[in-house]
Amino acid sequence: MKAYIFPGQGAQFSGMGKELYENQEAKALFEQANEIIGFRISDIMFSGSDEELKQTKVTQPAIFLHSVILAKSLKEGFQPDMVAGHSLGEFSALVAASALSFEDGLRLVIARANAMQRACELQPSTMAAILGLADDVVERICSQIEDVVVPANYNCPGQLVISGSLAGIDIACQQLTEAGAKRALKLNVGGAFHSPLMEPAKVELQSAIENTLIAAPRCPIYQNVDPQHPTTDPAQIKANLITQLTGAVRWTQTIEQMLANGADEFVEVGPGNVLQGLVKKVSRAVSTSAATFVV
Repeated sequence: MKAYIFPGQGAQFSGMGKELYENQEAKALFEQANEIIGFRISDIMFSGSDEELKQTKVTQPAIFLHSVILAKSLKEGFQPDMVAGHSLGEFSALVAASALSFEDGLRLVIARANAMQRACELQPSTMAAILGLADDVVERICSQIEDVVVPANYNCPGQLVISGSLAGIDIACQQLTEAGAKRALKLNVGGAFHSPLMEPAKVELQSAIENTLIAAPRCPIYQNVDPQHPTTDPAQIKANLITQLTGAVRWTQTIEQMLANGADEFVEVGPGNVLQGLVKKVSRAVSTSAATFVV
């Protein structure tokens, strides 16, 4: 069974999607996106600086566009038995699987990026990668800290990203290092994504999600907040998308569940190859590849 997986924020690079633009259908989608967004995001994607690509209003729609347009241009066609996306990538997965229209997906991603940016500005906060420590140890230590600090991204065994207030992250990094973490590395991010500090963004985005038409996808989607229960139910998909902003990205559990349900081939659709590496950390035996497209 073939699983298609879609990357999230951090996968961007200058030049992303440039080769896709040579395909006429892809070119039309890029130009449509430029009109919806109100600036030529394609120019920034193809030749912008790293700093330009790091802007929240650029990063999230850029990764979404690269992933979705690539999915529509695949050599073998898009033939999923199951799909999943890491954080932002969940929106790409839903569009690729025909649950969301291209336009509605892009508008939701733009609204999400803006809502998250505003939430970040309300309270300084950050994230940190914890390496080489069992998930339950990280969970226990975070739960005992008075400041806001929670497990946010379960990326693969031995790699868990925590999210919270500046003080909470500092305390957690110290305590997790003392508990035996190989590294506790603060990340260069704008805020505490996938934590209670994103509640303002969740409230802001909830009505946008509820008022957007979501159809049953062509295959089950394994969503970040509840990967043990893959779904094709539009109401459940909406509820999980809303919860996602303050809930954890359970990527390790996503891959484990996909494997348990028969996935034997994972295709990463979008910029970079980070997700292929994370899949291999869960199972070295499974086949992974990057999506290829028709020019």
